[in-house]
Parts: sequence; C-alpha cells; structure tokens
Amino acid sequence: MHKPLIVVAGHLEKRINASPTYGEKEAYINAVNRAGGLPLIVTPNLPKGDIQELIELGDGFLLCGGGDVEPSRYGGKACPRLSGVDLQRDQFEVDLIHALIQADKPLLAICRGIQVLNVALGGTLICDIASQMPQAAKHDYYPNYARDLVAHGASIQPKSLLAEALDVLRVGTNSIHHQAIDMVGEGLTVSARADDKLIEGVEMPSKRFVLGVQWHPECMPESPQMQHLFEAFIQASGGKA
Repeated sequence: MHKPLIVVAGHLEKRINASPTYGEKEAYINAVNRAGGLPLIVTPNLPKGDIQELIELGDGFLLCGGGDVEPSRYGGKACPRLSGVDLQRDQFEVDLIHALIQADKPLLAICRGIQVLNVALGGTLICDIASQMPQAAKHDYYPNYARDLVAHGASIQPKSLLAEALDVLRVGTNSIHHQAIDMVGEGLTVSARADDKLIEGVEMPSKRFVLGVQWHPECMPESPQMQHLFEAFIQASGGKA
C-alpha cells in the first residue's frame, strides 16, 4: 500500500538579488513523515491552471503557518502589527482551497492555514488580538518562547471531527499567533475554543476531512494528541488505520 501523497503548501522565504527562495519548516515535514504520509512541498508561484492537476495528484493537503492574510480579502483594515503579507501566497492558497473542497480532498490547515481557510469561505479575521480584544488572554507567544510551550487550554466540541482526531475534549496547546477568526466562513463550524472564547478550531462537516486548528501541532511531537491529529489526517488521505 502506497503512502498517501501530502501536498504541503510552501511559502516565499527570502529574495537574494531579486531571486526568490521557497520552502517550508522542517517540523511540518517531520510531522507528516511520522504519521505515515509522503510530503511534497509546492510553491505559491504555481500557475493557476496547474492547480487542478495538483488536486488530482495529491491525496491530502496541508496549509501551514506564516504571515498575515491581506485584510482587504475579508473587508478588514490594516492594523499596526500586520506583517508578512504575501499577495501571491494568499491567492494561491485561496484558489487551492476552493479546488480541493470541490474535489473533497482532505485538508489540514494550521495557524495561518485556518485563517486563510476561513477567509476563502467568506469569513473574517481579528487583525490583532491584543489591540482589538484587550480582554482576551495572551496568544502571541513568540519570538522569544519555545514553540512547544503549552500556553493555554482549548475545549473541543463533542462529537466533532477534531474530538475524534484528538480523542480528548480538552487539550493544552501552544499559541504562536496574533490574529484569529472573527466571523466564521460559510460551511464551517467551530470545533474548539480557548478559555477566553477565541476560536481555536473549525471544520467542514459536509466534507470528509476539512479541519483547521489555530495552534501548531507540528511543534508538539511529544504530545500523543497532536500525533493522533496528524495520523487522523493521513488516514483520511488514504493511509493505514
């Protein structure tokens, strides 16, 4: 039985003399490998006309963390902490999301990934939690914190896909974000919230596996629950149970 091919959406890392370099963090690749998938990084400069061929090639799709989504995509306004906006990446990932949802291919969307998933489906974002929601807990544990730091708890919606994947209704998570979902996109339901009620997980019940989490499970390899999450994703993509 072949390993399911997991398409990992990469990003622009840097430019050297106007020459772009693309890639993705090793933690995502290791997480896919541990769970039994075969990771393949694709770059956001892929022509739109090739996305359908990519959909047919991939068994599952992983959207990763990174810079902020351009606020105009969700009718928002730029905030002082807005950073890392990449218009090419935004467009590629939105197009990819629409295509894979139509094809009903499994998707795991992490941190920025859950945000762009929500925006692609007509939802909105809180541009900066700390300034717009001063009553909220601290969520931006970066850059001078360990990426596996358990920052807060999250309550999981019973009978949700996320609850089934984690096999718990309460989990400790890291927290490496300054934005969050505000209005939920069409077709998505909330499957996890932090103790301050900010959304930490969404999913699409009408599809076999479309799931987003606001934390970084790939950075918590010692957590059985986070390993279960990746294993559930790989299984949904055609991997061994």
